[in-house]
This record gives sequence, C-alpha cells and structure tokens, in this order.
Amino acid sequence: MDGATRSSTVRTEVRSLLDGWVEAVTAQDLDRIMACYVDDVRAFDAIAQLQFTGRDAYREHWKICFTMCESMAFEIHDLDITAADDVAFAHYLARCGGIGPDGKEHLGWMRATVGCRKVAGRWLVTHEHYSAPFDPESGKALFDLTP
Repeated sequence: MDGATRSSTVRTEVRSLLDGWVEAVTAQDLDRIMACYVDDVRAFDAIAQLQFTGRDAYREHWKICFTMCESMAFEIHDLDITAADDVAFAHYLARCGGIGPDGKEHLGWMRATVGCRKVAGRWLVTHEHYSAPFDPESGKALFDLTP
C-alpha cells in the first residue's frame, strides 16, 4: 500500500473511532465510551475540573455528565485528521449538550482536539481537549457562537 492510500486508510479508521464514540455518547453507554480511551488518558474537558488523568477519573466525570442531561446530543463538524501509522491528531467543532432535568435543550458549540494512538492494532484516544471561547471582560463562556 502506498503512503497516500495508507494515510487515507488511517484517517478512515480514526474517523470510525470518533463516530463510534459519538454513538456511545448519544446512547449514554458509559462502557462503550470508556472503551475508546487508553488507560492513562489525559483529558481537558470544559466542565468541572482543569484536567482528568486516567480512565477511572474520566469515567467518574462522565457519570456526572449523565446526571446533567436526560439525553445527550453530540455532533462533529469540520473534522480534520492528520495521521501516521500509529499516531493521529484530529480537531473539529462540536455541537454538544442535551436535554436537562428541566426539560430544556442546552446545546452549544465547543472546540475539540483529540490525540489518538494505535494500541495492539486498535485506535484509542490518548488525549482529549474541549474548550469554549470566552468573553475576557465578563469571564463567561460563549456557547452560542456558530461556525
């Protein structure tokens, strides 16, 4: 397989990992979500803490997220993947949120960067970073911006 074909195949494999993760998130399937991460994942989520280190810590965070939303929504937009044989880097805009306990929809736009590594023949997330732009004067996140 030539380099361009291999690169295309790797990007397809990483996209498949991300698509499976989105399916797991919208289904609120915690085991499927966590199966997408390496044991020592390092995550910079936009909610609650500065960072999460390790799958167990991130799992606890996801449990809390599920209590905030009766149903989850997550969409990947403008995905770009750069990949080598065993390491890949993806960035995209995410529209995410859900229906809160109050019955209202709470969705907003976030920025995402994801680092992946091929481990034992399988792509897994090693690093994840979500952020929201903010207004420096008020300190408030700007979730209503649109691409």
